Amino acid sequence: GTKGERLFRSTLGQTLFYGLFSAWVGVAQSGQASFDWRAAGRSLHVPFIDTLFQRIATPQYLKPLGLEEPLSWAAGALNRVEREGFFARFQDADAVRYFYEPFLAAFDPELRKQLGVWYTPREIVRYMVERVDRVLRSELNLPDGLADPSVWILDPCCGTGAYLVEVLDRIKRALQEKGEDALIAEDLKQAAMTRVAGFEIMPAPYVIAHWQVGHALRAAEAPLGENERAAVYLTNALTGWAAPKEREDARDKQRGLRYTYPPLADERDEAARVKQERPILVVLGNPPYNAFAGTSPAEESGLVEPYKEGLQRDWGIKKFNLDDLYVRFFRIAERRIAEGTGCGIVCLVSNHSWVSDRSFVVMRRRLLAEFDRIWVDNLHGDRKVSERGPDGQTSETIFAIRGFSPGIQQGTAVSLLVRKVERASSPIALYNDQVNASRAETRRAQLLSGLSCDLFDRQYVMVTPIPANRFSLRPGAVPSAYSSWPAIPELGAVPPLNGPMEKRGGALMDDDRSALESRMRAYFDAKRQWDDVRAEIGGLARDAGRFPARATRDRVIGRYVFDHIKIVRYLCGHSICAGRTQLPFVQFGTSRGRSCSEFCLLRLDS
Repeated sequence: GTKGERLFRSTLGQTLFYGLFSAWVGVAQSGQASFDWRAAGRSLHVPFIDTLFQRIATPQYLKPLGLEEPLSWAAGALNRVEREGFFARFQDADAVRYFYEPFLAAFDPELRKQLGVWYTPREIVRYMVERVDRVLRSELNLPDGLADPSVWILDPCCGTGAYLVEVLDRIKRALQEKGEDALIAEDLKQAAMTRVAGFEIMPAPYVIAHWQVGHALRAAEAPLGENERAAVYLTNALTGWAAPKEREDARDKQRGLRYTYPPLADERDEAARVKQERPILVVLGNPPYNAFAGTSPAEESGLVEPYKEGLQRDWGIKKFNLDDLYVRFFRIAERRIAEGTGCGIVCLVSNHSWVSDRSFVVMRRRLLAEFDRIWVDNLHGDRKVSERGPDGQTSETIFAIRGFSPGIQQGTAVSLLVRKVERASSPIALYNDQVNASRAETRRAQLLSGLSCDLFDRQYVMVTPIPANRFSLRPGAVPSAYSSWPAIPELGAVPPLNGPMEKRGGALMDDDRSALESRMRAYFDAKRQWDDVRAEIGGLARDAGRFPARATRDRVIGRYVFDHIKIVRYLCGHSICAGRTQLPFVQFGTSRGRSCSEFCLLRLDS
């Protein structure tokens, strides 16, 4: 379709220009004087991209697309770069944000938005990696944490590799703490090549992720060899987790791909091995925030069905939106840890809607059943509701960085879920609301400072997710009895109609049956004149919109005869009220409140 074609064109452009950049990095660091883009394919050492670049960077491909001249311009710009100064600045990992903020934003801002691509600040990455390392030690009895060779880590949406590099750095520090300096280089390289894996769907960040991991290994004196690669794969993380059925057409397609383009087939097969065979113990990262219908909708469409099961039947929720990509990544992570490995950790920073929004009740119930302990750090910054901090100032999204785009609009949360080998009898859910400064930079500092607390869990309050509060993971701000009251959708679902809205100033409804009957008898009494009944019939005596009060009564008097049977009880006495506190009722047009003993209305449609 159109979106798929657009994704393909964007992929082609990213491959060319980021392949060009990656090749220039190799040439520049080798000390060669100048760079020729036509020979770039020979300088590339990024899996799959090198061969793809050589295939498409040829006159027969580029001339019809009008890309030869832009590539020459790009190569000329790279040749004018002052290399020493550039690489001195590029050593700072924060420089990678420029590949999100101006490149992807300028290259294809709409696709960037659709795929939910945002740069993750280092403080968030560092916090999440450190939390995972500690929980591996404390909850899964792995004293070496991420440095344990049995711990397989996956970032299913790795972007430019920030989480992978931070994990490798944490492994290096753990090995140094153990005094294993002589083994660090080899252990670190093996981890980067095997058990510290990342998936990425966009070529531009994929290229940078390989560059970043390679740079981290070189800095640790563990450089990759000529035929060695980091475990970063260009793939759609939401598909391919189950082995394809042995259909003849599928086998033919796979044979054709291997025949026409072996590197792409190799990349697909390596990613499939990680998805289907590796004992992944940790899933962490920053999943995208928006849905994009152009990426394998057939296989993805059923991912979140378990989170929709019974929403309408059991919970009365008719409208919901569980198709944001981050929800699919939660489901992938849950399935891999709970149904695959059997134990492990999920740690994601995401839209915070899943924590308490009513549409996610089944998702929360399922995650509480599959995991033994859940920590939620509310990161605030909800621009959609103009959230404010304790000082009254605007609560910036925690992704906001000075000089760059303001980040996403949704409020966010870090969620860490652990499933133990020996399951707990009931889950424990903890919620932290103290990371709440208005400015994003200050809030990120708050997040990191929390790691230094001696009694870490004291920053959290324990929550009680139960059916009455729809398994909310956010502490309630109202008395517990409030949750026992029927919700508005429950009220509206009770016959005789889906929520009374008579638009006659309350004249057709009353909490006193005799008063309503007296009013209706007066209205339908043909012997009584208009001026005589006006004071008794309330809202029915007032003109409103296209309702001429007097003319309407003149028309209906001859057509209808009042029948007291048409006064029906609404709601009270229904099963949903059984055993509950009486609902307060506020009469239309007044502030008079009282306990509802009988809520009656007149039906004119039967």
